[in-house]
Amino acid sequence: MSHMSEHILIFAISLLANAFSALSGGGAGLIQLPVLIFLGLPFGIALATHKVATVALGIGATIRHLRESHLERQFALYMIIAGLPGVVLGASVILQVPDRSAQIALGILTMGLGIYSIFSPRLGQQYAPAHRDRFGYSTGGVVLFVIGVLNGSLTSGTGLFVTLWLIRWFGMDYKRAVAYTLVLVGLFWNGTGAITLGLLGEIYWLWLPALLLGSVIGGYVGAHLAIVKGNKVIKRAFEAVTLLIGLKLIIG
Repeated sequence: MSHMSEHILIFAISLLANAFSALSGGGAGLIQLPVLIFLGLPFGIALATHKVATVALGIGATIRHLRESHLERQFALYMIIAGLPGVVLGASVILQVPDRSAQIALGILTMGLGIYSIFSPRLGQQYAPAHRDRFGYSTGGVVLFVIGVLNGSLTSGTGLFVTLWLIRWFGMDYKRAVAYTLVLVGLFWNGTGAITLGLLGEIYWLWLPALLLGSVIGGYVGAHLAIVKGNKVIKRAFEAVTLLIGLKLIIG
């Protein structure tokens, strides 16, 4: 395959993966990371390169979501403070501890998210703020820290955990939860993970322009579809992505 063909393929896959991810609230790594490995990158380099590209997904989605201005600055800051230490910890550990059993367990848990959503038809359809007291924020922060560790150390689907947690614990609807996930996880959590992995590992810079372009455009398109289509469509996309990612993690 020529260099030009590689770049076109990487751009097309990045565009598709990130558009679907921005619509459902996570999961770009389901398609993007395996393709980078298939094209010849070792796991560690592919992971670091993928993490950098996911920051562009956050940029594209942020540009679209900020026009809707649903995000509360104090809650956004809370998500950053709760999650970033976990991201750094997870990214510091993953390059030293590849753990197949943990990947299978995560796959089962991810599929569980989708099944839970399927059998909860009213989940995330209405915005009903909850647990906005000291206990609620403390408990929510601990869980966000744990998800941050997974985000830093694993490749696919951790944004989906954040989306469902914001819905289940804080009473958000799918549209609002996906906006927080894409902006805060996409930009800040993934940005921190990318820097950590970049410092500890290696990034393949040659393919980054195509990945970044596909991620920015895909992120914007997916966020636009999420805003236009509403909670029901986002819920179905979330369920499809969680089941696919869970299956992919289990199969390997």
